[in-house]
Amino acid sequence: MSTEKSFAKSLGSLDGVFDFLQQFVDKEAIAERHAFAMNLVVEELFTNMVKYSGGTDKQVVIRLDKGDQRVTLELTDFDSEPFDPESVSAVDVEAPIEERRPGGLGLHLVKTLVDDLRYEMDDRTLTVSVTKSLES
Repeated sequence: MSTEKSFAKSLGSLDGVFDFLQQFVDKEAIAERHAFAMNLVVEELFTNMVKYSGGTDKQVVIRLDKGDQRVTLELTDFDSEPFDPESVSAVDVEAPIEERRPGGLGLHLVKTLVDDLRYEMDDRTLTVSVTKSLES
């Protein structure tokens, strides 16, 4: 099953985003542990789109797709600054807090919660797609 919805590019949209995710989780009978990971991933990605890609009147589209033992979450921002996730330095989560630099922790979290993460930039349209296994 696949569904999508547009949201204003604003932190005020997060309640609607979470409602949309919960409706999908309920309809698809997705286990709570996977739903929790999905919520964290979408919150991090959506928040980054709002905070770092510039404020516009454009919407962010969230598309959800459930297949055989996996969920794909896709977020599309139609007015984004170019971003290369490979340019973000790996986060040393073992380093003492006073030696850590701000930035990159959210992307690190997303990468640990999903099985596949892809970014595509076309002109000013950024699409982030993640796949989460529903096995075990």
